[in-house]
Amino acid sequence: MDLYGLFRREAIERGIPADQVDRFADHLRFAIWLGGGDHGEDVVGQSGGLPRLPVGTEWPSERGIPLPFVASLDCAALPKVEKLPLPVDGSLLFFLDPEPAFDAWCRGYDAYARVLYVPAGTETAVRQPSSDREIRRPYPEYRLYAHIVPELPPGLEPDDEDMDDPLMFASDTVKQLVSELTHTDELIALVQDLWPTDMGRSSLRIGGYTRRIGGTDSPEEHMARDSIRARLKTEPDLSRSERIRWRLEEVSRLIQEWVPLAQFPTEYEVHFGRFLIRFDDLAAGRFDKMRSFPGFTE
Repeated sequence: MDLYGLFRREAIERGIPADQVDRFADHLRFAIWLGGGDHGEDVVGQSGGLPRLPVGTEWPSERGIPLPFVASLDCAALPKVEKLPLPVDGSLLFFLDPEPAFDAWCRGYDAYARVLYVPAGTETAVRQPSSDREIRRPYPEYRLYAHIVPELPPGLEPDDEDMDDPLMFASDTVKQLVSELTHTDELIALVQDLWPTDMGRSSLRIGGYTRRIGGTDSPEEHMARDSIRARLKTEPDLSRSERIRWRLEEVSRLIQEWVPLAQFPTEYEVHFGRFLIRFDDLAAGRFDKMRSFPGFTE
């Protein structure tokens, strides 16, 4: 289904200028929400349990400790989403040990997180962990079903209207968009009309926008701070105002460049998994370029 085409046609029929529709649609993304329960649709994956790994491949581990298996997805069975260049077939497998992953992230490096892509036709077998150590808090086992949900960035999300400052977490690009468009409220309402979001809970989400967890920086803000620190090594005299301006521009750029490959709650109530990847790396199947940004909810 041409989701963007449907949105554009409906908006123009409501009398909204085409240029405003197109600018707004540039920020509209469609995510795949996955969860349990029989929705009368095809099974697209599995949460928890034991994964099917390529024959001869060891269970992903960190320092000899097997990583908990989060979920596997059948890419051929997933709904096709425009502007989300997932593989057309094969399987994606996610592994995360959230507590040590968060500790490692706080020290400045990615660890205890893996994404494996298994191409279609690969000989696989159900595997047990390749270590005598037990997996801490394995993820629950159940079948996954999928549906498509529209997502808007902070500042455009419908729930933002309940905040004292709806643009508090919005990027500069979104703030500029809101200041220049005259039909923002109508366009947000149209998204809700076309795709009601009261569709139940999800245990894993692919695509869309990154979720802000607790009071910590978003992944894009974290990467922007890393970038400004690197820039200051070659430009130590950069003024404070210039640093702030450049960092805000960098956040806006990173939001457009990166996409969540997977976001999910973990078996540790205070931890949340977030795997991000650049759009071009996703399209090229470079899953080793994934970065883990575990969230802490307290």
